[in-house]
Amino acid sequence: MGVLTSPKTYTGLAAFQAVDAIACAAQVPPIKKSLDEIGCPDSVRRVLPPIKGAAALGLLSVRWFPGLARLTTAMLTLYFALAVGAHLRVGDKAANVAPAAAFLALFAAMTAKGPQRS
Repeated sequence: MGVLTSPKTYTGLAAFQAVDAIACAAQVPPIKKSLDEIGCPDSVRRVLPPIKGAAALGLLSVRWFPGLARLTTAMLTLYFALAVGAHLRVGDKAANVAPAAAFLALFAAMTAKGPQRS
């Protein structure tokens, strides 16, 4: 069992997504600033918390529905590809692109490997 396939990794990332959903809904200043800088419209901002919450649930499903967890990592790969693209589109500095790029690589690798089978 590797780190990328471990249910503990999926659970940890689910917790991260849940906290991020709450922070996004509360519009904490660093997230608001980042969304402002990339020109994210209000219509998209409104759907980010439910999307992140759904991602958390999808990642948590790993023990019972590994296929759903893998689909979730694939959708998170797409999400972070779009995030990287949005940062690059506005010429954002590398320090702001790096977290999204790291999550893109992580979720792409997790999608390729899939979760550990019991």
